[in-house]
Amino acid sequence: MMMLCKACGTSYDDSEGKTDHCKICEEERQYVPASGQAWITPEALIASHSNKWQQHEENLLSIKTVPSFAINQRAFLLRTPHGNVLWDCIANLDPATELLIKALGGIRAIAISHPHYYTTMQDWAETFNAPVWVHSSDREWIMRDSTAIRLWEGDSMELIPSVRLLRLGGHFAGGTVLHWAESGGVILAGDILQVTPGRDAVSFMWSYPNMLPLPAATIDNIMQRLNGVNFERLYGAFEGQNMTENAYDRVMRSGQKYIACLKQERL
Repeated sequence: MMMLCKACGTSYDDSEGKTDHCKICEEERQYVPASGQAWITPEALIASHSNKWQQHEENLLSIKTVPSFAINQRAFLLRTPHGNVLWDCIANLDPATELLIKALGGIRAIAISHPHYYTTMQDWAETFNAPVWVHSSDREWIMRDSTAIRLWEGDSMELIPSVRLLRLGGHFAGGTVLHWAESGGVILAGDILQVTPGRDAVSFMWSYPNMLPLPAATIDNIMQRLNGVNFERLYGAFEGQNMTENAYDRVMRSGQKYIACLKQERL
């Protein structure tokens, strides 16, 4: 039997009935709720929740579970002439979602930004016969084995033409964003870059729920890896985190401001 952590959505094999701890939540970048660890089966999740779709651009759609579940992130389906890419993952893979994605041409590849969004990536990979790419630096956080999981290394990997993965690090050692080079350029950021409420800046954290910052040197490395990457728009992990213009300049300015704050400087 498979069980899902209700706090983060990570899936565990509970065939021997021993699942009582979530390694993801017990680590300081996530948390165990004050009420304690709780679990749900995929069947119970499907019975009580559904997935909401939203179109952001002609070939970019997001998928989010309602009512909210676990971390409440959204996944993205990027449609390209070379096949569709699922960016990040949500725990709820219901029949309607399976039907809609297959009607849109299926999935050629799945890529995940960091371990908090691994959720049921193994089941998405099996359902759509697609490899799932995660950075090798985060291999220790894979809670269920799957022959579909592919570990990539380095700081950049072309997934398909015009789509590449960029390792920025920060939140996790393998923290990754997706760069789509078409139409002025788009970054799908997960929460490796966290879009702020005004949608005109991003922030950077080691732990978001526990409000633990990253050091200035790490942010400087992130800025160097993004330097010269062409993108006008950026979409974050959560609903409404859509930066639809001047995204590159705003991200670079945000990095400078963050570093200045840590160094107790004022811009």
